[in-house]
Amino acid sequence: MGKVTGFLEFERLEEGYEPVEKRVKNYKEFVIGLSTEQAKIQGARCMDCGTPFCNNGCPVNNIIPDFNDLVYRNDWKNAIEVLHSTNNFPDFTGRVCPAPCEAACVLNINNDPVGIKSIEHAIVDRAWQEGWIKPQPAAVKTGKKVAVVGSGPAGMAAAQQLARAGHAVTVFEKNDTIGGLLRFGIPDFKFDKSHIDKRVKQMEAEGVVFKTNTIVGDLPKGSKVTNWAKDTVTPEQLNKEFDAVILAGGAEQSRDLPVPGRDLAGIHFAMEFLPQQNRINAGGKVKDQIMATGKNVIVIGGGDTGSDCVGTSNRHGAKSVIQFELMPQPPEQENKELTWPYWPIKMRTSSSHEEGCEREFAIATKEFIGENGKVTAVKTVRVEFKDGKFIEVAGSEQVLKADLVLLAMGFTNPVETLLSGFGVDKDARGNAKASTDIGGYRTNVGKVFAAGDVRRGQSLVVWAIREGRQAAREVDGFLMGSTTLPR
Repeated sequence: MGKVTGFLEFERLEEGYEPVEKRVKNYKEFVIGLSTEQAKIQGARCMDCGTPFCNNGCPVNNIIPDFNDLVYRNDWKNAIEVLHSTNNFPDFTGRVCPAPCEAACVLNINNDPVGIKSIEHAIVDRAWQEGWIKPQPAAVKTGKKVAVVGSGPAGMAAAQQLARAGHAVTVFEKNDTIGGLLRFGIPDFKFDKSHIDKRVKQMEAEGVVFKTNTIVGDLPKGSKVTNWAKDTVTPEQLNKEFDAVILAGGAEQSRDLPVPGRDLAGIHFAMEFLPQQNRINAGGKVKDQIMATGKNVIVIGGGDTGSDCVGTSNRHGAKSVIQFELMPQPPEQENKELTWPYWPIKMRTSSSHEEGCEREFAIATKEFIGENGKVTAVKTVRVEFKDGKFIEVAGSEQVLKADLVLLAMGFTNPVETLLSGFGVDKDARGNAKASTDIGGYRTNVGKVFAAGDVRRGQSLVVWAIREGRQAAREVDGFLMGSTTLPR
């Protein structure tokens, strides 16, 4: 694939970034994609490796060597056809996927992997520019109706696949705009929301109906969704009006940190902080917006959500930003002989970290300290991981200033009332219990299926797309007795 000797001739070329001093002044995407020639050179690096481990490393099983080769040969139109054959939304994954395919690249054994994600990004952007991405409405309607609850990547992928199979699909979303965490959780500087809007327009032309501001079932006490949700639909109504229901509501319960002082003002979940800025960017209004301007910010949680909090805080003009991670600092370079082709644990520095952030590893929060009901500091302690548990390091306690604390420690499970409303059994982690075996994604409730984070727990956008596609195949087979949708 590509050029036979390309991997020997060409080095990996990373996508570029706008300078820090420029990009932190706004919320626009700042990645500079590969040019046509640069993408061609990256495609040339793809080896004829016999067994392309990248295909299995990719959750949606993208046919990576084929589209690499097509880009190298300047056949971009066929490249997008190959890419779309396994992935409904490469414009999403080309921007926010961590690229496990690259970790599995054979070239990664002793060199830098092929820039697969950057090639995917280049293909889909070129396809939109050339007008190659068009609605694909079904030629024949089946007369079957499917309800999809949740409009994140899993719900969108399932809805598009089922609409193209000829079913009448209605997507129910409790927020006022489509996209789930893509819309409200991922900052605009990483993922501009116009990419969702274009796909929604495409799906509407394919027959998908989107109903926003609509709550399915009851919401837990204290939910703030009711600030904009207007309509309510009961699980009984969906079961009665539709031939099948797919639950794709995500895993929305944020992991809390129940230590002394947790009730102080100025301590917020990341998913209180991030969506507000996205709404402001979209021209909306937010009452009492949580701002990091001029504050000492501590972000608790070392993952992508924490990184997003760092980037947003920097754009607010925070005085300082510190990010905590409970685990010890990983090595700068993984031991490839032990980890390849699997996702390695190694030190990863995001674009937000480069914009300004102090990172603390192997650190735990013992207490939030405050004055007049507001947080002013965080009491911490160093920890070591021994015998399967974290042990405090004697004499390592310290107190760090904090005017704003953002909890970004991940998500535990879906909204419990959604599952209980349908009578869906839950697994040990509180997720919808539904196997992925043949006839899979089906819950214990007759025609109710579950896909994405609501079933597997907190995961990646690319896994959500995979599960949405696979669930759509199972629903199509359930409704029609057989299916030609890909798994």
